[in-house]
Amino acid sequence: MKLHDIKPQEGSRRNRKRVGRGISAGQGKTAGRGTKGQGARAGGGPGLYHQGGNLPFYRRLPFKRGKGFTPISRIEYIEVNLEQLTNFPADSQITPETLKEAQLIRDVKKPVVILGRGQVTKPLKIKVHRISESARGKIESAGGSVEIIPLEAIDKESS
Repeated sequence: MKLHDIKPQEGSRRNRKRVGRGISAGQGKTAGRGTKGQGARAGGGPGLYHQGGNLPFYRRLPFKRGKGFTPISRIEYIEVNLEQLTNFPADSQITPETLKEAQLIRDVKKPVVILGRGQVTKPLKIKVHRISESARGKIESAGGSVEIIPLEAIDKESS
């Protein structure tokens, strides 16, 4: 068997119906669309979300702002890992402002969280909005200290 010998199964393929080609063709004049009305017009027919008098599904769903069902009051933290803090000298004070100067974060108005990926070898004084338990343990075992900035200090309009 060769490629030119392959044919589709008998009866599996049909020619498309050519409508609107005269009355002898069987689908002339109105071309199977009936007479007048919404469905007879070009581009006619109900819209994509039309549900025939029922309240459409997308209007039955609860109205939520934002992307999908993300809570409005959720706080989005800027994440900084311990491995990113290795270039800071020993006993240096690390705040959101110093992180911005070091180009580790872009926006000082958003809260910062320190995560525990990486190691700390020198003592650092860290002052951020949140810190993971593993990061706190590594910083304090290296002789550093952690201070938490309260979230009320952040301007609510910026988040």
